[in-house]
Formats: sequence, C-alpha cells, structure tokens
Amino acid sequence: MEATSLSLSPLISISSNPNSNRRLGKTNLFNSSSRNHKPLQFQSKSTSTYKGIVKAQAVDEDYELKQVKDMAAARKRWEALVREGKVKVLTPKEAGYAIQLTGKTLLDVRPSIEHEKAWVKRSTWIPIFDADTQLDAGTLSRKVTSYMMGGWWSGVPTLSFNNQFISKVTEQFPNDTDLIIACQKGLRSLAACELLYNAGYRNLFWVQGGLEASEEEDLEREGPQPFKLAGIGGLSGFLGWTDQQRAQAAKEGWGYRLVFTARLIVVVLAADALFLGVQQLAHYLQEIRAN
Repeated sequence: MEATSLSLSPLISISSNPNSNRRLGKTNLFNSSSRNHKPLQFQSKSTSTYKGIVKAQAVDEDYELKQVKDMAAARKRWEALVREGKVKVLTPKEAGYAIQLTGKTLLDVRPSIEHEKAWVKRSTWIPIFDADTQLDAGTLSRKVTSYMMGGWWSGVPTLSFNNQFISKVTEQFPNDTDLIIACQKGLRSLAACELLYNAGYRNLFWVQGGLEASEEEDLEREGPQPFKLAGIGGLSGFLGWTDQQRAQAAKEGWGYRLVFTARLIVVVLAADALFLGVQQLAHYLQEIRAN
C-alpha cells in the first residue's frame, strides 16, 4: 500500500470498538500541540533542576514512543482492511470514472481549510477532523504551541476529531450505500474507512493518495485552486516553497514563478523595514531614559 506522508502528530490511534468515538473526541489526534506535559517544580539547587529536566525529557520520549506504536498499530489495521477486501482501493482517475458512470457518492472527509479551496463536484463533505474553534485556556495553549512548532510555516491549524462524523454520515447514507472516501493525502480517509466499517458500512472505496494525487482531468473540480494545492498554506505556501507549487511552476512557466518572486521581495522588504523600525524605537527609548 502506498505510503502516505503526514506532518502532524500525535499520530492517530483508533480502536476497533465502535464505541471508541467518544474517547477519540477528547484529544486532538492530529496535532502535536495536544500533549499533556506535567508541570516541573524547579528548586533552587542545580541538581534538582537538572533532574527535573531529565524527567521531562523522559516523559516526552515515552510519549513519542507511544505515538509511534499507535500509528504502527493503526497502519496494520488499515492495511488489513485493504488486504482483506473490506475496503476497495481506487486511484483518483478510477474514482472519477466511478462517480460519472455508476453514480457512486464521494465522501470528502477533509477539514474545512482544505475543502473550501477545492472540492469534487456533487461530492458530500463531512470532515473527520476540523479546525478547533474552542477558546478555552487549554485550546488556546495548544493553538499557540502548534503555531510556534511549525503552524506558521505550513498553515496547518489545530484540528480536533469530529464527534458527530458517524452520526452525520448515517443521517445521509444507509449502510449499504457505495461510498468513495477521500481526503487530501489519503491518511485521514483510511481512518474514516475504519470508523465507517465498524459502523456497519460494507461498500467502501478508498482513494489512494488522496485528492492531491489526482490530475485535473481525473475529477470534476469546483473551487478556486487545483486539488494539488488545497493542502498547502502558511508562509511556505505564500512564498511558493512547497513541492506541489514547484511542480505547478514547472507546468505554468515563468509567469507563475514571478508571482512568488514578487512576494518574496515584499516579505524581505517588510522584514527590513520592521528591523529598522525596531532599531529606531530602541534608540528613541534610550534617548528618553538618558534625559
């Protein structure tokens, strides 16, 4: 089965028990910012401080090891679903044919930030994960941590599990419906396939590689951007420094590259202006203190 890259962690761990959906919703399964770090009690002695740091590092290492094991177990379950024929595999082109010729439903499980950029015509959108909109202290802390740990560069928001995913699917589709499940890169859609299979759905088709693996002629697209660019964002996307945009630039030519070159120049000039402004402000404050 094709390996699917994922830059978000902790990695997903879904129980085969259908009743586990409630437990899944309590943690932010696809964001590194959802870690629960134990507060450290630093004492005045340097040895105590050192022991506290070592203990915190050990907790982090145990946590990372657990996440790796959870993902390995999840991948085995997903591979078994495909290997045993419980979930059928389609390429994006095959999915397009199936939708046009047989009227199968494409279920888009991507978060809103990806779906609003591009979606398959006549598809149904029910996200398995979506942007966390809560504003409590814990959520805000996770959002800040996620942003500082790479969200500013990748544009990936803090996501949380959609507790109503299964209920919303069952409201719209009987469990004998032929469902083609797709996400951006193919990983979250596999997780959705497992949940749906456990909920009684038996006619499931997984789009291998996700919509990002599709060509424009494979599926009828609606939305302002190509499918390949729907999963990018942040500063890297603004500057055109992603693999998807490099591939697009090779097709589009110099006109496409010039847009991002101009953006880079603007960013550099803005950074220089900000640096000079900070220097002037620091000089001004020093003069005030001197007087």
